[in-house]
Amino acid sequence: MAESAPDTASAAAAVVAAPRPVAAPLAQRPLYQEVAERLREQIFNRELEPGSWIDEQKLTAALGISRTPLREALKVLAVEGLVTMKLRRGAYVTEMSRDDVSQVYHLLGVLESDAAADVARRASDAELAELGKLHEQLEAQVQQRDAFFATNEEFHARLLQISGNRWRSQIVVDLRKVMKLNRHHSLFRQGRVEESLAEHRALVRALQARDAEKAQALMRQHFDNGLAAASGG
Repeated sequence: MAESAPDTASAAAAVVAAPRPVAAPLAQRPLYQEVAERLREQIFNRELEPGSWIDEQKLTAALGISRTPLREALKVLAVEGLVTMKLRRGAYVTEMSRDDVSQVYHLLGVLESDAAADVARRASDAELAELGKLHEQLEAQVQQRDAFFATNEEFHARLLQISGNRWRSQIVVDLRKVMKLNRHHSLFRQGRVEESLAEHRALVRALQARDAEKAQALMRQHFDNGLAAASGG
């Protein structure tokens, strides 16, 4: 007697019930990247001061790691400019000289003024309105230093993002990391916060008027004034 054909419904159910292949788990971030992030935070929070020697033995004990991921992390930070490797002396937190500060401000002024011109020409009305709202936040946070600094950084980052040049944005991100090493932040100077707000106010007006030439000049002046304040001028 011939075997009967398999029930169609049962066969379909079997197909549906068949287990799907399990996707491979996403790789975790390498340990040296985690260590680099921890050290970066310590540098920005002044737990590791500019010019200070990085005690590898102390750090490996504190973090519970071997020297290999620590040294890989230090290489990452050296590429970012946050750490300086000295032959036969080890790693040091980079210390910004007056020339370093001047050169970084110059580059930031060139790159971000170029970005401001692009935003004035190309941004949508909604994007310009978003920058306007960020500036309003700055105005409201003038007495809240940490919040003010965070929103100021967000304003500049968003402007760069809207400008649409990811290579320029990456260079600025790296330069701003290095600027956090500067002991004499320009906004610390008496009256500089108010001056910076006025400069932002004029910049936002130029952007909303889509005046690329004026926006570029105002952003460049913003960084020139920041350098003068950082240098005690």
